[in-house]
Amino acid sequence: MTAGREAPDSGDKSAGWPAVAPESLPGAWQPLLERPALAELLGHPLAGAALTRMRRLPPGVAVHSLRTFLLADARARIEGTAYDRVGLLAAAAFHDSGLVGRAPLGRGGFPGRSAELLDRFLAGQQVGTARRGALTRAVREHMRPFPARDAGPEARLLHFGAWLDVTGRGERLAPGDRRRLAALAPTPWFAVSFSARVAACGLRRALPASASARR
Repeated sequence: MTAGREAPDSGDKSAGWPAVAPESLPGAWQPLLERPALAELLGHPLAGAALTRMRRLPPGVAVHSLRTFLLADARARIEGTAYDRVGLLAAAAFHDSGLVGRAPLGRGGFPGRSAELLDRFLAGQQVGTARRGALTRAVREHMRPFPARDAGPEARLLHFGAWLDVTGRGERLAPGDRRRLAALAPTPWFAVSFSARVAACGLRRALPASASARR
Protein backbone atom coordinates (compact mmCIF):
# COMPACT_ATOMS: atom_id res chain seq x y z
CA MET A 1 0.00 0.00 0.00
CA THR A 2 1.38 3.43 -0.92
CA ALA A 3 2.05 5.88 1.91
CA GLY A 4 -0.79 8.26 2.54
CA ARG A 5 -3.27 6.32 0.44
CA GLU A 6 -6.48 5.00 1.88
CA ALA A 7 -6.76 1.35 2.86
CA PRO A 8 -7.88 -1.24 0.31
CA ASP A 9 -11.60 -1.77 -0.02
CA SER A 10 -12.75 -3.52 3.13
CA GLY A 11 -16.26 -4.19 1.95
CA ASP A 12 -17.64 -1.03 3.52
CA LYS A 13 -20.51 0.59 1.68
CA SER A 14 -21.49 4.22 1.37
CA ALA A 15 -24.74 5.27 2.98
CA GLY A 16 -25.52 7.48 0.01
CA TRP A 17 -23.86 10.77 0.98
CA PRO A 18 -22.99 12.94 -2.04
CA ALA A 19 -19.54 14.42 -2.57
CA VAL A 20 -19.21 17.56 -0.45
CA ALA A 21 -19.02 20.90 -2.26
CA PRO A 22 -16.03 22.79 -0.79
CA GLU A 23 -17.78 26.14 -1.18
CA SER A 24 -20.58 24.91 1.10
CA LEU A 25 -18.16 24.52 4.01
CA PRO A 26 -17.16 27.37 6.38
CA GLY A 27 -14.89 30.07 5.03
CA ALA A 28 -12.35 29.58 7.83
CA TRP A 29 -11.79 26.02 6.56
CA GLN A 30 -11.15 26.95 2.93
CA PRO A 31 -7.35 27.50 3.09
CA LEU A 32 -6.98 24.06 4.68
CA LEU A 33 -9.41 22.35 2.31
CA GLU A 34 -7.24 23.54 -0.57
CA ARG A 35 -4.25 21.58 0.74
CA PRO A 36 -3.78 18.53 -1.52
CA ALA A 37 -4.17 15.97 1.27
CA LEU A 38 -7.69 17.28 1.97
CA ALA A 39 -8.67 18.40 -1.52
CA GLU A 40 -8.12 14.87 -2.82
CA LEU A 41 -10.68 13.48 -0.36
CA LEU A 42 -13.56 15.89 -0.91
CA GLY A 43 -15.22 13.60 -3.46
CA HIS A 44 -15.27 10.61 -1.08
CA PRO A 45 -18.69 9.98 0.50
CA LEU A 46 -17.28 9.18 3.95
CA ALA A 47 -15.15 12.34 3.92
CA GLY A 48 -18.12 14.42 2.84
CA ALA A 49 -20.30 13.02 5.61
CA ALA A 50 -17.59 13.58 8.24
CA LEU A 51 -16.97 17.17 7.16
CA THR A 52 -20.70 17.88 7.13
CA ARG A 53 -21.02 16.58 10.69
CA MET A 54 -17.95 18.57 11.73
CA ARG A 55 -19.86 21.79 11.07
CA ARG A 56 -21.57 21.17 14.44
CA LEU A 57 -18.31 21.79 16.29
CA PRO A 58 -17.23 25.21 17.60
CA PRO A 59 -15.20 26.96 14.85
CA GLY A 60 -11.85 26.71 16.63
CA VAL A 61 -12.29 23.02 17.41
CA ALA A 62 -13.24 22.30 13.79
CA VAL A 63 -10.18 24.10 12.43
CA HIS A 64 -7.99 22.25 14.95
CA SER A 65 -9.47 18.97 13.70
CA LEU A 66 -8.54 19.79 10.09
CA ARG A 67 -5.03 20.83 11.09
CA THR A 68 -4.70 17.62 13.11
CA PHE A 69 -5.44 15.56 10.02
CA LEU A 70 -3.04 17.54 7.84
CA LEU A 71 -0.22 17.28 10.38
CA ALA A 72 -0.82 13.54 10.71
CA ASP A 73 -0.78 13.16 6.93
CA ALA A 74 2.41 15.21 6.66
CA ARG A 75 4.22 12.87 9.03
CA ALA A 76 2.87 9.81 7.21
CA ARG A 77 4.18 11.13 3.90
CA ILE A 78 7.58 12.02 5.36
CA GLU A 79 7.99 8.58 6.92
CA GLY A 80 6.30 6.59 4.14
CA THR A 81 3.60 5.27 6.49
CA ALA A 82 0.60 3.57 4.89
CA TYR A 83 -2.71 4.27 6.60
CA ASP A 84 -6.46 4.62 6.13
CA ARG A 85 -6.50 8.21 4.91
CA VAL A 86 -10.24 8.88 4.62
CA GLY A 87 -10.81 6.96 7.85
CA LEU A 88 -8.30 9.13 9.66
CA LEU A 89 -10.06 12.24 8.38
CA ALA A 90 -13.29 10.94 9.93
CA ALA A 91 -11.46 10.19 13.18
CA ALA A 92 -9.92 13.68 13.22
CA ALA A 93 -13.36 15.20 12.60
CA PHE A 94 -14.76 13.43 15.69
CA HIS A 95 -11.73 13.26 17.99
CA ASP A 96 -12.80 16.26 20.10
CA SER A 97 -16.56 16.00 19.59
CA GLY A 98 -16.96 14.79 23.18
CA LEU A 99 -15.87 18.26 24.35
CA VAL A 100 -19.13 19.71 23.06
CA GLY A 101 -22.39 19.57 24.99
CA ARG A 102 -23.35 19.50 28.64
CA ALA A 103 -24.28 15.87 29.24
CA PRO A 104 -22.25 14.24 32.06
CA LEU A 105 -19.40 12.03 30.83
CA GLY A 106 -18.92 8.44 31.85
CA ARG A 107 -15.88 6.22 31.91
CA GLY A 108 -13.26 7.31 29.41
CA GLY A 109 -14.00 11.02 29.70
CA PHE A 110 -14.42 13.13 26.61
CA PRO A 111 -12.18 10.92 24.40
CA GLY A 112 -14.41 7.97 25.25
CA ARG A 113 -17.49 9.98 24.38
CA SER A 114 -15.86 11.14 21.14
CA ALA A 115 -15.09 7.52 20.24
CA GLU A 116 -18.72 6.55 20.89
CA LEU A 117 -19.94 9.33 18.60
CA LEU A 118 -17.48 8.28 15.90
CA ASP A 119 -18.51 4.63 16.17
CA ARG A 120 -22.17 5.56 15.81
CA PHE A 121 -21.36 7.71 12.77
CA LEU A 122 -19.24 5.00 11.10
CA ALA A 123 -21.88 2.35 11.73
CA GLY A 124 -24.42 4.63 10.06
CA GLN A 125 -22.06 4.83 7.08
CA GLN A 126 -21.90 1.01 7.00
CA VAL A 127 -18.18 0.92 7.81
CA GLY A 128 -16.97 -2.55 8.74
CA THR A 129 -16.28 -3.65 12.31
CA ALA A 130 -12.50 -4.01 12.05
CA ARG A 131 -12.05 -0.62 10.44
CA ARG A 132 -14.35 1.02 12.97
CA GLY A 133 -12.37 -0.56 15.78
CA ALA A 134 -9.06 0.86 14.55
CA LEU A 135 -10.49 4.36 14.08
CA THR A 136 -12.42 4.51 17.35
CA ARG A 137 -9.36 3.27 19.23
CA ALA A 138 -7.38 6.14 17.71
CA VAL A 139 -9.90 8.63 19.08
CA ARG A 140 -10.29 6.91 22.46
CA GLU A 141 -6.51 6.99 23.08
CA HIS A 142 -5.51 10.30 21.56
CA MET A 143 -5.13 12.05 24.94
CA ARG A 144 -2.64 9.51 26.30
CA PRO A 145 0.81 11.02 26.93
CA PHE A 146 2.19 8.64 24.29
CA PRO A 147 0.61 6.10 21.92
CA ALA A 148 0.38 2.51 23.12
CA ARG A 149 3.09 0.19 21.79
CA ASP A 150 0.56 -1.87 19.87
CA ALA A 151 -1.29 1.14 18.45
CA GLY A 152 -1.95 1.01 14.73
CA PRO A 153 -0.89 3.70 12.25
CA GLU A 154 -4.17 5.61 12.54
CA ALA A 155 -3.85 5.82 16.34
CA ARG A 156 -0.21 6.91 16.17
CA LEU A 157 -0.85 9.51 13.49
CA LEU A 158 -3.96 11.00 15.13
CA HIS A 159 -2.07 11.24 18.42
CA PHE A 160 0.84 12.95 16.70
CA GLY A 161 -1.30 15.47 14.82
CA ALA A 162 -3.47 16.42 17.80
CA TRP A 163 -0.56 16.93 20.19
CA LEU A 164 1.56 18.79 17.66
CA ASP A 165 -1.24 21.22 16.81
CA VAL A 166 -2.05 22.09 20.43
CA THR A 167 1.33 21.84 22.16
CA GLY A 168 4.00 21.86 19.43
CA ARG A 169 5.31 18.49 20.58
CA GLY A 170 6.91 16.51 17.75
CA GLU A 171 7.55 19.49 15.48
CA ARG A 172 10.93 18.14 14.41
CA LEU A 173 9.14 15.19 12.79
CA ALA A 174 7.17 17.48 10.46
CA PRO A 175 9.27 20.65 10.43
CA GLY A 176 7.46 23.84 9.55
CA ASP A 177 4.04 22.30 8.94
CA ARG A 178 2.46 23.47 12.19
CA ARG A 179 3.53 27.05 11.59
CA ARG A 180 2.32 27.02 7.97
CA LEU A 181 -1.10 25.59 8.84
CA ALA A 182 -1.57 27.99 11.74
CA ALA A 183 -0.84 30.88 9.38
CA LEU A 184 -3.38 29.59 6.85
CA ALA A 185 -6.15 29.04 9.41
CA PRO A 186 -5.29 30.77 12.69
CA THR A 187 -7.14 30.11 15.93
CA PRO A 188 -5.67 32.60 18.43
CA TRP A 189 -5.47 31.34 22.01
CA PHE A 190 -6.74 27.93 20.97
CA ALA A 191 -4.53 26.10 23.47
CA VAL A 192 -6.06 28.18 26.29
CA SER A 193 -9.65 27.64 25.16
CA PHE A 194 -8.96 23.93 24.60
CA SER A 195 -7.63 23.57 28.13
CA ALA A 196 -10.72 25.33 29.46
CA ARG A 197 -12.98 22.91 27.56
CA VAL A 198 -11.05 19.92 28.91
CA ALA A 199 -11.36 21.29 32.46
CA ALA A 200 -15.10 21.80 31.98
CA CYS A 201 -15.37 18.21 30.78
CA GLY A 202 -13.70 17.10 33.99
CA LEU A 203 -16.57 18.70 35.88
CA ARG A 204 -19.12 17.06 33.56
CA ARG A 205 -17.55 13.69 34.26
CA ALA A 206 -17.90 14.22 38.02
CA LEU A 207 -21.54 15.28 37.92
CA PRO A 208 -24.32 12.70 38.26
CA ALA A 209 -26.44 12.04 35.19
CA SER A 210 -29.58 14.10 34.94
CA ALA A 211 -32.99 12.45 35.12
CA SER A 212 -33.54 13.14 31.42
CA ALA A 213 -30.17 11.59 30.53
CA ARG A 214 -31.01 8.42 32.49
CA ARG A 215 -34.25 7.86 30.65
